[in-house]
Amino acid sequence: MVDKNTFRDAMAGLGAAVNIITSDGAAGLAGCTASAVCGVTDEPPTLLVCINRSSRNNAAFRENGKLCVNVLSAEQQALAAHFATSALAIDERFAAAQWDSLATGAPVLRNALASLDCEIESVTEVGTHTVFFCAVKAARTQTEGDALIYYGRRYHRVGERSVHASQAVAASVCAARSAC
Repeated sequence: MVDKNTFRDAMAGLGAAVNIITSDGAAGLAGCTASAVCGVTDEPPTLLVCINRSSRNNAAFRENGKLCVNVLSAEQQALAAHFATSALAIDERFAAAQWDSLATGAPVLRNALASLDCEIESVTEVGTHTVFFCAVKAARTQTEGDALIYYGRRYHRVGERSVHASQAVAASVCAARSAC
């Protein structure tokens, strides 16, 4: 069996998108920073979100039955740190940004690179964490901006999405050939 510190050191080499997970409903407003988010399938659109069982957000997400995964841009690093600070009251966290809503009513970060508004379909307990399997009910994306990832226990900027880079390369090749 691998010990906890060895596992954590290994996981520090796995870069992951930085997200703010939000919810609102009967249990009230909730929100935290998380990188343990993963797409599961696109038919039907489903993702998973892992939240520590000791987090007060965990109980709120479960009771509210909905959440929104807000994928942060590099410019939102301070907001990621803000939502990762348990010393701040939930109202203080949300006051630091502008919010909308989509299908479920969960808070949607106005300038996120992507927001995936979800209903929680099932919950599984694994060790110290809860895995929420979430059906995506609405999504919103932006086409510009650098991503924010967590790698090596620090935040890092990642350049524009490869789709945009490949479109730019294709446009410059077409311009050079004058044939497109």
